[in-house]
Amino acid sequence: MQPSGRGYDHGITTFSPDGRLFQVEYARESVKRGTTTAGLKFKDGVVLVCDKRIISRLIIPESIEKMFKVDGHVGIATSGLVADARQLVARARVEAQINRITYAATVPIEVLVKKICDFKQSFTQYGGSRPFGTALLIGGVDDNGIHLYETDPSGAYQSYHAGAIGSGRNTVIEFFEDNWKDNMTLNAAMKLGLEALRSANDSDLNREAVEVTVVDSNGYRVLDREAVYKQIDRLKPLDE
Repeated sequence: MQPSGRGYDHGITTFSPDGRLFQVEYARESVKRGTTTAGLKFKDGVVLVCDKRIISRLIIPESIEKMFKVDGHVGIATSGLVADARQLVARARVEAQINRITYAATVPIEVLVKKICDFKQSFTQYGGSRPFGTALLIGGVDDNGIHLYETDPSGAYQSYHAGAIGSGRNTVIEFFEDNWKDNMTLNAAMKLGLEALRSANDSDLNREAVEVTVVDSNGYRVLDREAVYKQIDRLKPLDE
């Protein structure tokens, strides 16, 4: 029988008798309901891809934000509650600027990830607050190399060669485990990321809903629509 969360999930973050934090588990569920977002390393940097899941033809796709530039060398992709993600992105940007002002240098990716995850964790242990209902993929390039981190509403984080968050996470991870290779070219990485995204949907990608960003030695950049269309057109049809 599944233990009840009654009394341990009403606006407070308190351990249940069986050692669970129901508020954190609920936050993870909000991430699982979010759009599929993936990231993978290639030989020069990181590619982030996401499906914006446009539910109405009346929506202007550019108005939906899932990818964010934090600094010239680091970007964030989100899944879950976008409003929560914006608060974390704003925090990350401030931390990046503090590091730049204090040390006259860009913030190391791992340092930034730890600071953001420490902030997220603090919302799991105080009354009157709730965990952030979003997961983040943080990718970037610094003096220590190429980095891709996945963060969790609890404040936990892991470093990946290729990772995913959102509703199709498990499918994308399985696809990457079978197909990701070290030292891929940028084009190969973008193709693999889009194929993984498509495998999670089990249908052709909505060309207007897909966004692709790249972080490498040239900095953070978002692919324009024509470049995204060109990458999608390179994919083999699903029925082959």
